[in-house]
Amino acid sequence: MPVINILSVSLRNKIAAGEVVERPASVVKELVENAIDASSTRISVETVRAGKKLIYVSDNGTGMDREDAVRAFERYATSKIRDEQDLSNLKTMGFRGEALSSVAAVSKMTMKTALSAPPGLRPGVNPDLRSGETNAGITGTLVEIAGGEITATKDCAASGTVIEVRELFFNTPARRKFLKSDATENYHIIDTVTREALSHYKIMFVLRMDGSEVFSLPAASSLHERLLQLYGKDFIDGLIESGFGHAGMSVSLFASRLEHMKNNRSMQFIFVNGRPVKDQSVGYAVYKAYEGMVPKEKHPVFFVFLDVDAGQVDFNVHPSKREVRFSQKNGVFDFIYNAVREVLKKDTGFCSVRKGEEETGTHPILETNMGCVPVSSGNLISEEPDRFFTGYLPVIYLGDTFVAVPTKEGLVLLDYHAAHERVNYERFLKRMDVRSHRLLFPRQVKLPRGEYAVLIEHLHVLNEEGLDAGDFGHDTIIVRSIPELLMDADIAALMSDIASSLLKNPVTRVPKNLSGAPAGLEPVDSERRIVAARMACHSSIRGKEVPDAVRVAELLKSLDAAENPHSCPHGRPTRITISVDELRKMFKK
Repeated sequence: MPVINILSVSLRNKIAAGEVVERPASVVKELVENAIDASSTRISVETVRAGKKLIYVSDNGTGMDREDAVRAFERYATSKIRDEQDLSNLKTMGFRGEALSSVAAVSKMTMKTALSAPPGLRPGVNPDLRSGETNAGITGTLVEIAGGEITATKDCAASGTVIEVRELFFNTPARRKFLKSDATENYHIIDTVTREALSHYKIMFVLRMDGSEVFSLPAASSLHERLLQLYGKDFIDGLIESGFGHAGMSVSLFASRLEHMKNNRSMQFIFVNGRPVKDQSVGYAVYKAYEGMVPKEKHPVFFVFLDVDAGQVDFNVHPSKREVRFSQKNGVFDFIYNAVREVLKKDTGFCSVRKGEEETGTHPILETNMGCVPVSSGNLISEEPDRFFTGYLPVIYLGDTFVAVPTKEGLVLLDYHAAHERVNYERFLKRMDVRSHRLLFPRQVKLPRGEYAVLIEHLHVLNEEGLDAGDFGHDTIIVRSIPELLMDADIAALMSDIASSLLKNPVTRVPKNLSGAPAGLEPVDSERRIVAARMACHSSIRGKEVPDAVRVAELLKSLDAAENPHSCPHGRPTRITISVDELRKMFKK
């Protein structure tokens, strides 16, 4: 009896769907990219219940005739490539021929489409016909498909292509069960459409969710204009713009000024030949260019639009085409690194002199992890380490956020930022000594649309934690009061960090009485704990501020009174104790 089975076509398509269709945003991405490849000048996306109930994508592109409309749902059916040579010279967004069949296998799908011109007279060939126009006498085609099986094909009135995807994962309940909250899935959809709109600024994009318009972006004349449409003038003013070309490569760059860093990586975008991708080497090149100029806990904002010869890059690496492989990886790295360094030289805060070097009319520069600091020509290293005393308690600053405190038991190495985070975290959770301070002038914070949406959904949590915030409209949150512990905090950075954490850590409801949990286990996935952790981070001593011995002593006392004094809210140790016995062993005594 053979044990090797040949899988059915239906099962094969469901397996393929698992690679291509991870979540509703994956469907949106594939359908929007098909619309881009169809020479569309206007693309509209609508979703209901974060795409779980409905995804609707319409375009005014070239469309298809009846034969192509039916054939398009077969696996490995594509108009983008014909042979292996085409695979190494890709100029379209799609090419694998798996998207429609994969989506159709796990949903109830309807497609209406009609040719905008007879075969041979497509846009670009016939100068009298614009994309999206229909010729008199051309009848459209309606295709209905459920679970990968075509149930109906009929004539209809149509212009361009309209695709409806309903009940995603209706026949794979296990996949549907693992989808995140509507807020999280909406964030990924907004992020997906935003990335496509950024890389194809000449196309008009409209996005609606649950009947409300998220954005409507007219066709732009430049990348700068598209960024302005999406993020506003204040955001653009914090970026430096430039373009470079060398050895068959060109790049348009928008990188943040040194004073406009973020606390997370949420505003970092890489595009290769118009395709949004994730590439470690390009991202690393950007970070290397900023090295020594910004604190290590800060992150640059950047938009990298890289164009290379199609034969020098392989997009056939990942099923969803998120990753790329360059034939000259080192060359791309050097090109991006040098391009970003040149961009940063336009910023007045850029430091071009290295340690021990001098240029005419400048002072030597000491590069530290807190940035570039002009120094005198004297010795850069102190003879004695800074030492603070309060009674019998000496405190030695070691660098970064570390101090050493000798005790009767041995030596305590304290991360004072992590320790302060733990203390403030528990204060916020227990609402201990947390008084709200009403701002004289309420602060308006404009956010990316995904972050704005998730904060609106969690306003009640912010208010419970002492952050009186409300919806000001137009992707803007208004903050009226904040806890006194956050008086010196950057409110805009705080709101962005809270939103980013809520999106990265989808909430799982935790029972009030958690029984059978190991000692020290915390239900860190609750909304209040996520918000409290970010507030604690922003209200705690930072690396650029060195506490004196009195403050360290107070901090150690508060830490000892905490429920979990051994780690910060993110799980990092607050202190490490080296006993006298361990020190003896280290010195082989």
